Amino acid sequence: MSSQKVDNNVAERLALITGASGGIGGACAQALFLQHVHLALSYNSNRESVEKLAEKLADEYRKVHSKREPPKITFHQADLSNVGQTLQLAGEAEKQHCKGVDILIANAGFGKRITDIEDIPLDVFEHTLNVNLRAPFMLAKSVVGHMKQQRWGRIIFISSIAGYGVGLNGCHYAASKGGLTAMMKNLSTRLAEYNITVNDVSPAMIGDTGLIPSGDSVPGLVDSIPLGRLGAPQEVANVVTMFCSTGYMTGQSVLLAGGLNHK
Repeated sequence: MSSQKVDNNVAERLALITGASGGIGGACAQALFLQHVHLALSYNSNRESVEKLAEKLADEYRKVHSKREPPKITFHQADLSNVGQTLQLAGEAEKQHCKGVDILIANAGFGKRITDIEDIPLDVFEHTLNVNLRAPFMLAKSVVGHMKQQRWGRIIFISSIAGYGVGLNGCHYAASKGGLTAMMKNLSTRLAEYNITVNDVSPAMIGDTGLIPSGDSVPGLVDSIPLGRLGAPQEVANVVTMFCSTGYMTGQSVLLAGGLNHK
């Protein structure tokens, strides 16, 4: 029987969350912050949103944990289609927090909805892969050294049902998300010996993200979902936090799609 210690404690860890100005990123930040996790929040252009999120989180934290000092939150601007800015992100987080990144949540994504391959410009294909696949690769590459050294880490990619070949978007988006899930599967086998888990959430039809229309604006959209409603960002965050606090789970892609089937 293995004598390796079970350590699923996330308190006082540092989580780097990309796309933190959006619905899913903000929900992940909220869930982890209330579990005493320090946050490095990445955004591209909407700093005001992450600043408002930080204020909201601090207020909520004080209501729940009135006698405890809130974890630290820092903000980091980065265009994830830019190699240099992406590579600097983890280092900036480490410098401002005086500790390495323990939890990576690669949430930021790009998805210009073009369904016909003949209509997809090459620059859109390349930009989609750069943001959705190359950036998570570079971020994982940036944080894994610290995780190996301490023999503890969590890497979580936000993928999509599109990675299984279905969904509202075109093949450029599907290729980027399918590659993300394949990369997760490979990394999970390579990093398990260091007690680093790698998983992804593959959502579909999540509301309040700006990526899909509201259910009311598109006739039949909600009717196509077996559960009869859009998913909530908080429900994606539930899966993310489960991955963070369940160190025996790795190499898994969880389809969060209200009953929609990828087959």
